[in-house]
Amino acid sequence: MRKTIALVVAATVVLGVGAVAVAGSGGGLKERLTGFEEVPAISTPGNGEFRARINEADQEIRYELTFGGMATDVRQAHIHFENRTNNGAIVTWLCDSATNPSPRPSTPECPAAGGTVTGVILPDDVGTASAAQGIGPGEFDEFVRAIRAGATYANVHTVERPGGEIRAQLENSSHGDDNMGD
Repeated sequence: MRKTIALVVAATVVLGVGAVAVAGSGGGLKERLTGFEEVPAISTPGNGEFRARINEADQEIRYELTFGGMATDVRQAHIHFENRTNNGAIVTWLCDSATNPSPRPSTPECPAAGGTVTGVILPDDVGTASAAQGIGPGEFDEFVRAIRAGATYANVHTVERPGGEIRAQLENSSHGDDNMGD
């Protein structure tokens, strides 16, 4: 009985330390995308989820974007720099298509009818279009600062709604509940 209790306590400590280590790696993001967050708001059956893990030490953001229910094909998805009441410049691409290719060669292709894309955002993937707003090419730390301030949003664009059909403001979470692996 004492051995069982000791094993349970040891396992709890190990799992607790592991959870703190994951949360301490920079925090997680998990947001639901809807048309109601678009500017102006859009009524659409389209929906999605954006999850990410920020790793400042390695200067990377690992992400997963899942979406579906759009009436027309998805053409591109990005993270933009702006508050929730306005539209802003593209900071980085999340997925693209032959019709709307990304300037970033490593950008995954958007599944036109819906699905999941995963990728890694590195300093070289940041900037260009957002430079006029103060996040220039390669300014990874400034991009992370904007995410933590709640001043970025993920946006999925479709044929019917080229300005964006579903959107979610990104807000950094310090509790690491994004369920993404390291």
